[in-house]
Amino acid sequence: MIQEVFDEAGLPEGLLRTVHGGGRVGQAMVDDPGVGKIFFTGSVEVGRSIAQDCAKQLKGITLELGGKDPMIVLSDANLDHAIGGAAWGGFANMGQTCAGIERVYVMHDIAPKFIDGVVARAKSMKIGDPMDWSTEITAMTDPNQFKIVNELVEDAVAHGATLLCGGPIAKEDLPDGLDGNFYAPAVLTGVNHGMRIMKEEIFGPVIPIITVDSEDEAIKMANDSEFGLGASVWTSNLDRGNAIAERLEAGNVWINDHMYSAGMCQCSWGGVKDSGIGRSHSKFGFYEAVEPQVIAATNPREASMWVYPYGETVGPAIRSTIDLVYSKGKGRLSSLKDGAPALGKMTGRIAKNLTK
Repeated sequence: MIQEVFDEAGLPEGLLRTVHGGGRVGQAMVDDPGVGKIFFTGSVEVGRSIAQDCAKQLKGITLELGGKDPMIVLSDANLDHAIGGAAWGGFANMGQTCAGIERVYVMHDIAPKFIDGVVARAKSMKIGDPMDWSTEITAMTDPNQFKIVNELVEDAVAHGATLLCGGPIAKEDLPDGLDGNFYAPAVLTGVNHGMRIMKEEIFGPVIPIITVDSEDEAIKMANDSEFGLGASVWTSNLDRGNAIAERLEAGNVWINDHMYSAGMCQCSWGGVKDSGIGRSHSKFGFYEAVEPQVIAATNPREASMWVYPYGETVGPAIRSTIDLVYSKGKGRLSSLKDGAPALGKMTGRIAKNLTK
């Protein structure tokens, strides 16, 4: 379908090709010396392997790997918006989104209302056909991932977490005509960073929530992860939100929203730490796919000031020129005054060469 869109848009034939296949097909492109750059989206393990293969060929690579996005909810946040945002960020596409919300840190004074609101929203979501606009819950796409989600939740509960809602939906409880691996949106409390569910990527409709006492605690815990794709801060004070965002180790930070800029081509996309290398989308994504070239020209009749022969004029003249270009205000005036004699001699030398 992506190929068809580009064809309909009038892209020249042959410029874009779509090839379907598994790991063997991908590996063939990695190994092909005619392929100059690899963009890969997938797991950390496979990304590392591809990066090693590309490094042997000195081939460029851009990686978008796993995510463990934190959501920080401050005391002054619009609670209704934060509750809706948590449900959407954590449950959209059944949580099968690399930048989905997988950890929530909420201030203790609003935690009870926030948690009750997220649970109520999770319980109210409608199960149905994915082609129906009113459907909010449908089957997960991969049976193996369904098992991983269930395993992570069970492990958390076994280690002291509380499952407030959600879990596997039995086939007999599904509406008529539906089939597949259905997992009702889940909310967990009583979790900690020693649990697998707070360290590993869930990639399913599960929101673990931790109550915190301060911004610093929330930031510290948000950064306590091997991943760094996205993060969000929820507050009524945008200056405060921006200040916190700058302290978060993430390639993308949203304030009072989550994840949406992935669909905006003018915004770069990518992460830090185990979430990847490089960027896609935006001008930065284009830069990843080209080889920049500098072309600089000098007048054929003009000798650069740094060529031989050297003398007492060259050093002071170069130093003064650099000061003039990069200094500001009084510093520039001082540089011009101190370097005037050397610059005058150098200008004369260049002018003499031009008259030859």
